[in-house]
Amino acid sequence: MTLSEEDYIKAIYHLGKGENKTVSTNAVAEQMETKPSSVTDMVKKLSEKGLVNYIPYKGVSLTEYGQKTALSIVRKHRLWEVFLVEKLDFSWDEVHEVAEQLEHIKSEKLIDSLDRHLGFPQVDPHGDPIPSKKGEFKKAVKKLLNEVPIGSSGICVGVKDSSPPFLKFLDKHKIALGDKITVMDKEEFDGSLHIRVKEADIHISNLIATNLYLKITE
Repeated sequence: MTLSEEDYIKAIYHLGKGENKTVSTNAVAEQMETKPSSVTDMVKKLSEKGLVNYIPYKGVSLTEYGQKTALSIVRKHRLWEVFLVEKLDFSWDEVHEVAEQLEHIKSEKLIDSLDRHLGFPQVDPHGDPIPSKKGEFKKAVKKLLNEVPIGSSGICVGVKDSSPPFLKFLDKHKIALGDKITVMDKEEFDGSLHIRVKEADIHISNLIATNLYLKITE
């Protein structure tokens, strides 16, 4: 497979939210920042290779082989993110672009060794689950912070938005994975929240709250 083909497979996987749903070629074009006609040409090639099911005017979905391939790429990407943060002191807002390049390395022996060296991590630095070599992973039960009732607490287990500006915002306000967050109050007007992170009280917008995942503890 070419690097471009792998990028398309991963994009279709993410657009289908890992559930192998049929997605439109327009959605793929938007994700890949290209023309729908280019997507059509590519999915026809992927279909010939047995990686996708393509129905004109309806959309595209991954075959079993395509799903397995996508999970392998995702596994490599997220393992490299863990390595960059834990071993090379990258911050969590820096790792995505570098991992985008490293995920195309073909050596299974290298990736298996990397997984073992890191102690078989279950999640990446953004809280996303890392598939095993067999493509298996546990789906965490989590809620977006804006859906958590007033007075409830939870552990920060992931981010919906992994863009550098959002991650830098979290760093600035010392919000990190593993932190206990309690919803103290919610503004009726704009949905903004007053939260307690460890011992600090912080006011955050509804936009921030819709991009933080919590595992509810109480």
